[in-house]
Amino acid sequence: MKTIIRGGEVVNPGGLQGKLDLLIEHGRIVQMEEHLDTTADEVVDATGRYIFPGLVDIHCHLREPGYEYKETIASGARAAVAGGFTSICCMPNTDPVIDDEAGVQYIVQRARDAAYAKVYPIAAITKGLQGKELTEMGFLLQAGAVAFSDDGRPVESARVMRNAMLYAKNFDALLCSHCEELSLVNGGVMNEGEASTRVGLRGNTRAAEEVMLSREILLAESMDGRIHICHVSTRQGFEMVRQAKKRGVRVTCETCPHYFSLTDEACTTFDTNTKINPPLRTEDDRQAAIEALADGTCDAIATDHAPHHIDDKQVEFDLAANGASGLETALSLGYMHLVQTKRLSLGQLVDHMSAIPARIMGLDAGILQPGGHADITVFDPSQTWTVEADKLYTKGKNTPWLGQTLQGKVTDVWVDGRPVLRHAAIVE
Repeated sequence: MKTIIRGGEVVNPGGLQGKLDLLIEHGRIVQMEEHLDTTADEVVDATGRYIFPGLVDIHCHLREPGYEYKETIASGARAAVAGGFTSICCMPNTDPVIDDEAGVQYIVQRARDAAYAKVYPIAAITKGLQGKELTEMGFLLQAGAVAFSDDGRPVESARVMRNAMLYAKNFDALLCSHCEELSLVNGGVMNEGEASTRVGLRGNTRAAEEVMLSREILLAESMDGRIHICHVSTRQGFEMVRQAKKRGVRVTCETCPHYFSLTDEACTTFDTNTKINPPLRTEDDRQAAIEALADGTCDAIATDHAPHHIDDKQVEFDLAANGASGLETALSLGYMHLVQTKRLSLGQLVDHMSAIPARIMGLDAGILQPGGHADITVFDPSQTWTVEADKLYTKGKNTPWLGQTLQGKVTDVWVDGRPVLRHAAIVE
């Protein structure tokens, strides 16, 4: 089947851009030209809309196996394409933990069965996420893992992390670090500061993140290892990455939409959907996240999509699970808080959500080009939509933006040339 996407504005960092028509056939982009003069089985009118490479999320939680009541690979993959993501990388903190070949192959097969977004497993650094014994990274890579992380927990031992970096160097494999010094967290449930003092919630010092972040940079620098820092949330954290890059350290990092759109003031309402780890920080930290994205210090925008069952959130703030669902709101939040405020260009936003994360993970994704995969996202900047629980495709309705109206909506998505979202609805 031949499909032409006609009349849209292609925003495609690193590739052809502008008012272009796209011809799709056999899962590939055959042509990208102005005013394509050819026939097709279907012509999609994208006038007034933007055409992006399918977005790439390098940090999400799909919960399966073990926590299917929170999310499944199928429901997460549907939520992903509803948010414009055609490739997503899922973390291994499931039950059982994704720490062996069978676990990796299970994720790959379940994603293939779901047939929505492409799902790439990130396997555990240590067996059982216990921070003691390293996993068999070479075999896990062969099975389909794209990186390694104990996300949800830090690798507490510096010696174990150093050994992991040495082992990973044999394969030029990427380690993704959840930076948290647990002894400094000390039961904190929101950012330690004026807001936590005012509402009487135990604070979590920013040093808990920054101490571990500095350790990872120093270890990577000492052995020329690769390290990716997950969900950076503080000004000092971004500055440490900035200075490390200047020294030639092989470090990349990500931040998340909630860190450039919310502050710890959101927690003072005791809405447990704002309980996130690392916690929401101050306005100065929020500005630092935007500055880091603008100057390239921060490489990627990741969702850290963390769906939970309602029972995990409808409790006291202290007892609530950490995390917010983010796959379906990320692009709109980026457009509102970064592009409409003129802090980033639309091209920069798309780059941080497609081409750059694809390069970090070594994925064949994130760019539109003749002969390439037809992973395509169409975005309508003029359309507004209200975040309503019963209209989200994710099982996890735990988002701080419930009831809020967002600007910009994903309307159509193709994965390998197959339409999976049309007119903002999943193609069943």
